[in-house]
Amino acid sequence: MSQVCVITGGTSGIGRCTAQAMLARGYTVYELSRRAEGVAGMQHIVADVTKEETLAAAVAQILQREDHIDVLINNAGFGISGAVEFTGTEEAQRQLDVNFFGMVRMNRQVLPVMRKQGYGRIVNLSSVAGTIPIPFQTYYSASKAAINSYTMALANEVKPFGVQVCCVQPGDIRTGFTAAREKKPAGRRYLRRPHRAVRVRDGARRADRHGAGAGGRVHRARRHPQGHAPRQYHRSAVQILLLPGKGPPRQMAQRPGWPHLRKIKNRRTRFRVRR
Repeated sequence: MSQVCVITGGTSGIGRCTAQAMLARGYTVYELSRRAEGVAGMQHIVADVTKEETLAAAVAQILQREDHIDVLINNAGFGISGAVEFTGTEEAQRQLDVNFFGMVRMNRQVLPVMRKQGYGRIVNLSSVAGTIPIPFQTYYSASKAAINSYTMALANEVKPFGVQVCCVQPGDIRTGFTAAREKKPAGRRYLRRPHRAVRVRDGARRADRHGAGAGGRVHRARRHPQGHAPRQYHRSAVQILLLPGKGPPRQMAQRPGWPHLRKIKNRRTRFRVRR
């Protein structure tokens, strides 16, 4: 008896690559999407995660052929971007309806099957934005944060029945997802700031539209006693930068001449660190 994997949004991007990987491991793969044509080698079923009746029909069709489901991967989703002030409530509701409630609808169809058979695994596709919210992608971040909380709670609910639940939080992946994101340019002119430069506490020069690249930058130079060439790092606003070195942060902090951790306060930062 072959193992069965069901994946939503399996015709492009992460979903397609995941479906192909499961197929290579010997699974019988059923991929669900709104597209009329699927991927070669897989069983394609037309379904929409916002319409529960199509999901119920798809699961019933799978069970007629296979009578069990081993793995469910909830991958279907999309993104919108834009300032909260200029994003309509209907657009925000649609974002959560697909990304979050689409997963909820699919799980409701598959959970009774896995509970009855006494085993199964559910993988929910989240994002690093669920843990580190991204400005101007507020509703996308909120939908992924909801997936994280939902997954942790559900995992404890169904564990006694032999069902395992987890979520994956990828970062930027080279797919067509960003190009397909629905962008809301309204309000950009209200968000521009005048060109100005200020001095922060450690003497770094902080300026709007100043430095390499677009957007504000903070330029900091630290000279290591050995005077090696500078190394550059790019990180997002709310991350904490670990300066170069091996071992856990406590060991790094004990090295003479090395700062431990620095919190980055601006949205996009360029560091010049001399080793």
